[in-house]
Amino acid sequence: MVIDCHCHAGAGDGLTGPWDTRAPLKDYFQRAAAAGIDRTVLFAAFHSDYAAANRNVAEMVRRSQGRCYGFAFIDPARNRGRVFEMVRTAVEQYGFVGIKVHRHEARITREVCEAAQAFGLPVLYDVMGEVWTCELLAEEYPRVQFIIPHLGTFANDWRAQLALIDHLARHPNMHCDTSGVQRFDLLAQAVRRAGAHKVLFGSDGPWLHPGVELQKVRLLGLTDDQEALVLGGNFLRLIAAVRRTALARPASPAAPPLAAVVQEEAADPWDLSRGH
Repeated sequence: MVIDCHCHAGAGDGLTGPWDTRAPLKDYFQRAAAAGIDRTVLFAAFHSDYAAANRNVAEMVRRSQGRCYGFAFIDPARNRGRVFEMVRTAVEQYGFVGIKVHRHEARITREVCEAAQAFGLPVLYDVMGEVWTCELLAEEYPRVQFIIPHLGTFANDWRAQLALIDHLARHPNMHCDTSGVQRFDLLAQAVRRAGAHKVLFGSDGPWLHPGVELQKVRLLGLTDDQEALVLGGNFLRLIAAVRRTALARPASPAAPPLAAVVQEEAADPWDLSRGH
């Protein structure tokens, strides 16, 4: 079974680019079917209200009649104090099997990781090149399985991608997806050094062609068993631990004003240029 673990869906409300305007699926599904992709993981386009956006994705997953899985998109800053309830709704009501977080909006937080841990959910976290975050996540939350898309960066930064391969090799709970990776040799190196069990096929649809992204995996020259892991087996293993009821409810922080969150998130206490 071939599973695309990375596809956006639905309308955004930002109107600054395709990523927060609309992620239409008609052409994507036609292309995916022609390429032999059996199932797809859907999560929202960028949105200012992820409770509403996740609800819309849930309806798409429902209409797919088993063709699609859902991940809950969470903004760690704007959704602070509400993450657990949003994730619980996504899991218990929508049947979602993971969480999506993007560094473009905010860095991942303990609140997100603890909600993932409570429900046994994998977290697909786009670090946007901040691969050093993986060291902290792996050590602080060893029971949470993380998927780092684009081999660490969509910006084709080979230094960040090399650094991520090291994290994949060292940390059992760190994985990557293949979406948008341009440097084929680095993708091959990730499989060689970290193992096929640490790499998942993803397309970053609907904006990237799923057939083109799938062909990259086909060209890696993997054994049948290795290819089966990358193309679907690894994803199914990661969602096998999902619990429909949380083991425990972590304490949620009170939500401060958004301006305070942004200021705190952006500050680095070791940045000497700030004059500390």
